[in-house]
Amino acid sequence: MAPSRKVAGGSLLLTAALCLLTSTPAHAGAYQAPTGAYQAQAPQAERSAQAERSAQAERSAQTERSAQTERAAQARQAGAGQARQADPAQGVRAVSAAIPPAPDLAGRWIAPDGRLMVAVTNEQAAARVRAAGAVPQQVTRSQADLERLRAQVDRVARADTGNHLQSWGIDPVTNSVVVKTRNPKAFRLKARGVRIVQVSTTFRQQAGDVNPGDPWWPGSETYCSVGFGATDAQGNKHFLTAGHCTNDTNQAAYGESSQRNRIGTSNVGGSRSVNAREGDMGVVAVTETGWNLSASVNTWGQPAVTVTGSAEAIVGDTVCHSGNTAPNFECGKVNAVNQSIDYGNVVIDGLTTTSACSQGGDSGGAWLRGDKAVGLHSGGESTCQANQDNSIFQPVNEALTKWGLTLFTGTPDPGGDTQAPTVPANLRSTGTTAASVSLAWDASTDNVGVTGYDVYNGSTLAASVTGTTATISGLTSDMAYSFTVRAKDAAGNKSGSSAVVTARTQPGSSGGRTFSNGTDYPIRDYQTAVSAIRSTATGAAAVPLKVVVEGNHTCLEDLNISLVSPSGRWYYLQRYGGFTCHPLPASKTYSVTPVAGEAASGTWTLRIGDNGPGDTGTLTGWTITV
Repeated sequence: MAPSRKVAGGSLLLTAALCLLTSTPAHAGAYQAPTGAYQAQAPQAERSAQAERSAQAERSAQTERSAQTERAAQARQAGAGQARQADPAQGVRAVSAAIPPAPDLAGRWIAPDGRLMVAVTNEQAAARVRAAGAVPQQVTRSQADLERLRAQVDRVARADTGNHLQSWGIDPVTNSVVVKTRNPKAFRLKARGVRIVQVSTTFRQQAGDVNPGDPWWPGSETYCSVGFGATDAQGNKHFLTAGHCTNDTNQAAYGESSQRNRIGTSNVGGSRSVNAREGDMGVVAVTETGWNLSASVNTWGQPAVTVTGSAEAIVGDTVCHSGNTAPNFECGKVNAVNQSIDYGNVVIDGLTTTSACSQGGDSGGAWLRGDKAVGLHSGGESTCQANQDNSIFQPVNEALTKWGLTLFTGTPDPGGDTQAPTVPANLRSTGTTAASVSLAWDASTDNVGVTGYDVYNGSTLAASVTGTTATISGLTSDMAYSFTVRAKDAAGNKSGSSAVVTARTQPGSSGGRTFSNGTDYPIRDYQTAVSAIRSTATGAAAVPLKVVVEGNHTCLEDLNISLVSPSGRWYYLQRYGGFTCHPLPASKTYSVTPVAGEAASGTWTLRIGDNGPGDTGTLTGWTITV
């Protein structure tokens, strides 16, 4: 499915759909420290809050009933699910292809557990999505709503002259438009559905046979990388690369430095290069005798991947790129699609951001999803930070369409890539808490490339990561757990299991007075996640009480986090407020002073209320030391 890519032109008025948040709490923009307990006789505002919590509880019950219906539908699809297990990537593609774009759909993405998620605006759309074998996620904004919101953001962003912005675009996971900026206060549009995320990095455009990923030199300039071979209607040979590598008209293109071994001519006639709002893409005509196109990707010392076609990447895809700068061939996850990127000297629409690392000189290089071409390397952040937007690519299909070219493809090995990665070695525990275990292991190798690792708690998949570390949370205190790790590649091959490592969670700082609940609870818009712990400790509660909350959420500022004691008193751990969103840390510790005489024994309840739209998250576990 080729997603809508470009921002609608023209100037749009701010409509009612972009409701300004004029009633900001007095504490907006800063966290408020716990203020102690509410007394048993709550004021009118608290009684109203209690009524709202009752309503939220009913909505939560309705949501659970819907979830039960969904699980029943998933059970009916077990046969299709078994077929997908043989090749998970192909299964997701087939399911996605069976769900055409529609007005009541608002994007799709691949969840960490490999399931295809689809945002829907009504139950009819949810039924279609379930029937196709995907998981519906109910949202409030349609794709058209998001596009209108994005157009408004785009108009404001392009008027920004402070060079604070990094990128902006639609995020289907949160059903919002995300603006990433180095100075959140400088971005003047504050609207519902617009999420402002602070970043610290700056993006820059990184400057035989013609193989995807090979180096090439534009005239006497610094080298770039080959994207993909292509032919025109007359059978003439070309290769696609970055627009910022081909901006000079009729420039000689070479296969070696110092202007040696000419391949052909870049940007013939001045009409074969774009490095502007439309995109970052260009064409080099391969005209010199002896140069042939190849569909074999240069994987730099590993067996080549043969390009068999093209595709559009979606959020959550595993993608790899080949370029001329070490380590040359790297993989990661797609973080966002159809983003507007501010490179400082130019703003480009419709680009895709990923977690894979890259360097200068990779520009123009090949991006792949398995054996399918998906993009041309545009730029990134060369220092590379874990789980961040590190590399950016221009979708390749747009370039093919613009210049009427046909991707040069080859015939893959009939058996495909059937070689599994090596088994991860030296699995070890690097730290524990009362509710989590941190693990590390040595990297595996593969004939094509390792794309990630699955971490198992016993026989249950506990996490999927792209690096060689993981923290498994939501565990019970003072309990032994056994973990293994398996490596995987882009073709879906998995290694055998690593050696088992056993680790015991800590008993807690008070020895026998720390209690945990490791059950997952979703954190949904305008609903409250409720998780209870039964304490058997005797005497008065500790001063202070320590609460460790573990989970994930896209906007910490939207959350009200409260602790309810066995006596019914409420202690606020955090109040919501602020326009700039920061993610909930994987583990966050709160301290609160209980009222005198508060008993330790009984049921303690954690309540997390999401007071903002377009957010997602999960409470994976929490502990309390009483």
